Amino acid sequence: MSRVDLPPARLEYLNLIKEIEDLFFLEADLLDERRYEEWLALFTDDLRYWMPLRKNLAHQDDRGDITGENDIAWIDDDKATLIKRAGQLRTGVHWAEEPFSRVCHIISNVRLVDSSADALDGKDFEVSSRFCVYRNRVETETDFLVGRRRDILRRVNSELRIARRKIILDQSVLMAKNLTMFF
Repeated sequence: MSRVDLPPARLEYLNLIKEIEDLFFLEADLLDERRYEEWLALFTDDLRYWMPLRKNLAHQDDRGDITGENDIAWIDDDKATLIKRAGQLRTGVHWAEEPFSRVCHIISNVRLVDSSADALDGKDFEVSSRFCVYRNRVETETDFLVGRRRDILRRVNSELRIARRKIILDQSVLMAKNLTMFF
């Protein structure tokens, strides 16, 4: 079997994709293990963590099925708010998480939105991915939350960090009793 030589730009792209996947898979493990302090360290200080609402619209209006940046949202947090939310879960008095839910994050379809050479030279990278978050609480409560994410990743001291996250659920009516998990 002969070795295939890839152009340097392709190797750079593949290395970056692997680095991004490693970040997202680490993030999923940290969330599933409720290691929130380590999870929060994956974000930049100027983070926006945003989950707009989905709307049911007629076919001709399907481009506007997600609420806008300054409109109502399921979640619209900065890093300070995420720190408070995560801290609240660790108090033992958060009624919706006593006892703790069992959560599993599955991340897939990770790709750079723009894989051009110019984009690879930048400091910020826009990344698209899909997720499935499974949650089980007590004996009978089970939730499957499925959707996609758009992240802006930024290099901070040579490490990738999440600067923006847009979470789009594939449902317009939330069937879960709460949103105490993270995406």
